[in-house]
Amino acid sequence: MDKANPATAAAQKGRPRGFDADEALDKALHVFWRHGYEGASLSDLTEAMGINRPSLYAAFGNKEELFRRALDRYAEKGPGAVYRKALAEPSARAVVERLLNGVAEFLTEPNNPPGCLAVQGALSCGEASESIKSELCRRRADNECALRERFERAKTEGDLSADADAAALARFIFTVTQGMSVQVAGGASRADLLMVADMAMKAWPQ
Repeated sequence: MDKANPATAAAQKGRPRGFDADEALDKALHVFWRHGYEGASLSDLTEAMGINRPSLYAAFGNKEELFRRALDRYAEKGPGAVYRKALAEPSARAVVERLLNGVAEFLTEPNNPPGCLAVQGALSCGEASESIKSELCRRRADNECALRERFERAKTEGDLSADADAAALARFIFTVTQGMSVQVAGGASRADLLMVADMAMKAWPQ
């Protein structure tokens, strides 16, 4: 009996061929960003990525693993970059100002779906996707923790008063950024978000 053609065998196993994995991941990210984890069907994903289901499974695992990899991509290219640049500022006030303005600009970037994938994804997850909701919450908590640690450092350096509550300040700023995401998903403009950022800065300890 003739041996199976290697190329045919590979195709049957869904081995990814003829597509750029990074480009496909970017397209999957936009589907998740626009529809949320539960709202993005496998048909939506494969159509946007230009691949079939076996290729998706072979290259990215299941839908949950694809979403986690899309989140990594999102953090690297979007909010993660905003936070990294903001946390590098020399003063706590400069950190907050750059963070709020950066978030306002990122959320209203015309080439992206409106809002924040991490915030909206958690809000739209039901009981069947509890692990995804937990993952999103953990990632947001990590960002808030990084902000709190930066404020603690500012206290040590004398940039913030010794009695400043670093945890409360971090929670306040993080709540503002999440509120921005909800607002822009409802149609708020960049000018609207920058006004929110300005109001938050007025409330910042002098």
